[in-house]
Amino acid sequence: MDRNLALEVVRVTEAAALACARLMGRGDAHAADLAAVEAMRHAFDGLSIDGTIVIGEGERDEAPMLYIGEKVGTQSVGYSKMDIAVDPLEGTNLCATGAAGSISVVAIAEHGHFLHAPDVYMEKIACGAHGVGVISLDKSPEDNLKALAQAKHCHVQDLTVVVLDRPRHSQLIEDIRRVGSRIKLITDGDVAAAIATCHESTGVDLLMGIGGAPEGVLAAAALRCVGGEMFGRLVFKNDQEKDRARKMGISDINKIYKIDELASGDVMFAATGVTTGDYLKGVRFHQGGAVTQSVVMRSKSGTVRHIEAQHKFDLKPNYDHQGKIGRA
Repeated sequence: MDRNLALEVVRVTEAAALACARLMGRGDAHAADLAAVEAMRHAFDGLSIDGTIVIGEGERDEAPMLYIGEKVGTQSVGYSKMDIAVDPLEGTNLCATGAAGSISVVAIAEHGHFLHAPDVYMEKIACGAHGVGVISLDKSPEDNLKALAQAKHCHVQDLTVVVLDRPRHSQLIEDIRRVGSRIKLITDGDVAAAIATCHESTGVDLLMGIGGAPEGVLAAAALRCVGGEMFGRLVFKNDQEKDRARKMGISDINKIYKIDELASGDVMFAATGVTTGDYLKGVRFHQGGAVTQSVVMRSKSGTVRHIEAQHKFDLKPNYDHQGKIGRA
């Protein structure tokens, strides 16, 4: 996979972030998501790849674009086939309310290297490099926290765990509090939270709990690039979801997936901040343009690039509040 592709992919996340950021705080999560989707889809047209969406906005009858199976990129003869995982706006409600932590995300791998995760829940545990060989879904929350504290040479009380603020996590939250670790409850955005566990500056040590399975694949792609650790296990609400998973090639519905089973091979990951969070600053508009902050990572080299881009709307196409090409 061409290493220069990583720098091209960030243009895709920048486009989505610029489009949906115009709707920050407007109270319309659907409109913000649609703006991001349309802008990202258009930006893919300029990417020199033969790409297929494997993690996207849903199946074709549910999503008009960026649906699972959709072909993106120039599709030119001779280009390698790539599998693409996207979340044009992770944290739609965060953007709609102006809350922290919404991002635009793309991950790319060679064909067949992403788990084709159905749109169901996934139990996850994720951590930075200190958690490799230490954390596990087979362990209790208490055992995971004690093991991680030992690996990081700190007290259990010093650890901060990110958990989605959902009723289903009431027991998990109680278990963490009983051990004495700190908790950061979030309303959305566990991909950004998983990435945050890999950077000491965020103050986040561990992600635990149940969230979306597609987001689990995206998080695994990011953590693969920075040497983090993650495990995931699909969680089903009914037999219909189990049948759907089997149709997508999931044979063992109880399997605990390792990080390199969720995202394997040479993986590229890019994310652009929409609203400012622990790790990335959000889009900042100013007269005649905007500033974006992105991260671009590649698993093969372990390279992590932070990109702050100045966008001048009088010199380049700009995405308006509906995600369509216009001039600012």
